[in-house]
Amino acid sequence: MTAKRSYDARAVVTGAGSGIGRAFAVELARRGGRVLCADIDIDRATETVRLIDQAGHGQAEAISCDVADADDMRALAARALDHLGGPADLMINNAGVGIGGRAVGTIGVDDWEWALGINLRGMVYGSELFLPQLRESGRAGLINVASAAAFSAAPGMGAYNVGKAGVLALSETIAAEVAGSGIAVTVLCPTFVRTNVAADGRITGEAMKVAETLMRLSGRSPEQVARQTLDANDRGRLYVMPQIDAKAIWLFKRLAPRTYTFGAGLLQRFLPDLVSSEVDDPIPEGV
Repeated sequence: MTAKRSYDARAVVTGAGSGIGRAFAVELARRGGRVLCADIDIDRATETVRLIDQAGHGQAEAISCDVADADDMRALAARALDHLGGPADLMINNAGVGIGGRAVGTIGVDDWEWALGINLRGMVYGSELFLPQLRESGRAGLINVASAAAFSAAPGMGAYNVGKAGVLALSETIAAEVAGSGIAVTVLCPTFVRTNVAADGRITGEAMKVAETLMRLSGRSPEQVARQTLDANDRGRLYVMPQIDAKAIWLFKRLAPRTYTFGAGLLQRFLPDLVSSEVDDPIPEGV
């Protein structure tokens, strides 16, 4: 039987300080891997390493990294070679932020740049800088964390939707380019997972309440999603949609695109408080 990629992996995980990223790192260590845990918040990344050490499986190291900064990502790629004892054979581009509640035209250029810098450009850097290591490893894996927002086109989520749609297109493109090479590409497209992405993002008040409620009621745990995604990459699956609502949206939009778009527009009319059409004051960095 061919060895599974997620076991005994030399892995890098961005956004490893919380949520799905932490779940990926802990699960990879449990599977015997050596993990480089990258996060813009070094304290969170260090806590992930502490949890891994406490469990007694695998090895881990924390590193501070802003995925939107090309130099930070170059440094991460260089550190991976040292810490992992060779080229990475599993790269998980996970770091992301939430943004929503405002219509296009009222989001503001600064927030567009902030969101796309992390949610899209960070994925581009992670793929561009780590694919040479994955190719050197031979049998390797690349996991990009997108969202059902990549294809749902929900009103008021323009900056988030565009970034995640780019991640989906990036992943599909790479999958075509590495076909037959031994590198498996997987793109994760969940709806609601119980993480800090809403609380750490730039989301207006009413939209935040809805997001938190949906995460609480219908969101799957990060641990469940991480395990499912790693298993899917082991099997060479491109798409992972952990929840039935994500699968339903994917199918409905493809079977009846005009009806789907009309329905999304009606949702905005019935729930106007979720989508502001007024220009808000800039939200400070870190909120």
